[in-house]
Amino acid sequence: MVTRSVLLGLVVLVLLSYVPPGRSGPNAYIRKAFATCWRLHGTCRPKCLKNEEYHILCDTTFLCCVNPKQMPILTGK
Repeated sequence: MVTRSVLLGLVVLVLLSYVPPGRSGPNAYIRKAFATCWRLHGTCRPKCLKNEEYHILCDTTFLCCVNPKQMPILTGK
């Protein structure tokens, strides 16, 4: 009986973890919170907008796009 309930629990977890394509997934507020970069001033995008500059990489495919006014000041020789 115990193995049957464990198997049923695993089947339910597998079915709940499936996310169908389309408009499913996290809402816009959660997506925006996790898509920020550079101290919450930038946004992770595949391509920066005209009024933004690339600063660092978010991961392997997205760029951290930051408004030039919020870019760090470069110092050095």
